[in-house]
Amino acid sequence: MANPEKVDAVAEIADMFRTSDAAVITEYRGLSVGELKELRRALGSETTYAVVKNTLTEIAAREAGIDVFDGTLSGPTAIAFIKGEPVMPAKALRDFAKTHENLVVKSGYFEGKLLSQEDVQKLADLESREVLLAKAAGAMKASMS
Repeated sequence: MANPEKVDAVAEIADMFRTSDAAVITEYRGLSVGELKELRRALGSETTYAVVKNTLTEIAAREAGIDVFDGTLSGPTAIAFIKGEPVMPAKALRDFAKTHENLVVKSGYFEGKLLSQEDVQKLADLESREVLLAKAAGAMKASMS
């Protein structure tokens, strides 16, 4: 019979996958509690950064209909579960990893697709939706004058 705590943990992680628009898998080996708090603040209120157990996460991802993250669920793992636009949290993770070498972005999940480390980097390099809309509006306004 399965441990009820583990069953609950799997259900919670699966629910986070289902209700998130994107997820970024990281390794946090060597980060202090203070640094993790700093990272959570940088990610913003729409992102939940959770330390997870790899085996339970694999099971939860399958339950949520997500292909298993090949090779990325090893070592101390934490996941940024992102609600809404993923660009700003991806930028926050990238910027934090630049100044804290112990944070490693490993992979991600967005719009039904698994993302490689390089794909997450490309996502972080995009401009936010608001900036792109402002540029489009500016271009349309300029063409009307």
